[in-house]
Amino acid sequence: MSAVTSPGAVQPAAAQGAPGPQGGQSLQEVLGLRDIHAPAPPPLWPPAPGWWLVLTLCAAALAAAGLRLWRVLRARARRRRILGELAALDGRLQGPDLAAAVSALLKRVALSRFPRAEVAPLTGQAWLDFLDGHGGAGRFKAGAGRVLAEGPYAQTLDLDGRALIDLAQEWVRRNT
Repeated sequence: MSAVTSPGAVQPAAAQGAPGPQGGQSLQEVLGLRDIHAPAPPPLWPPAPGWWLVLTLCAAALAAAGLRLWRVLRARARRRRILGELAALDGRLQGPDLAAAVSALLKRVALSRFPRAEVAPLTGQAWLDFLDGHGGAGRFKAGAGRVLAEGPYAQTLDLDGRALIDLAQEWVRRNT
């Protein structure tokens, strides 16, 4: 059987008279083709723009975490120092002197934590209202802290020093 081809059909290369492999040569050698070569791996430096962005975000996150840690450690050290001052007052001072020292220490803490214009003019009942409003839970007006209003100005004063120190320490822990 002979194959009849249509006029538009493509004939194989051997039928067209094109050069083909002759005498042990491969098609690659005849056509001068080379094997596929993989591209060189990308260099490690400089990194792609996305890596620069990741590096920048990581550096910013580390800086923010470091700043936060530094502030927390500084606040803890300050709180320990203030609580140490309160503990040193216990047993060392009595009566009006103790009330004056505790009130002055609480005023220093309040001035460092709240706006000066709000805290500085407070005395008497207004001072106790402020302390109760910021963590005293009513124990400055009705509890051991009531001596802070008039106690520092009294000649003699009967107060529970340990209860006053404990109340002041709790207020400091809540506000520092």
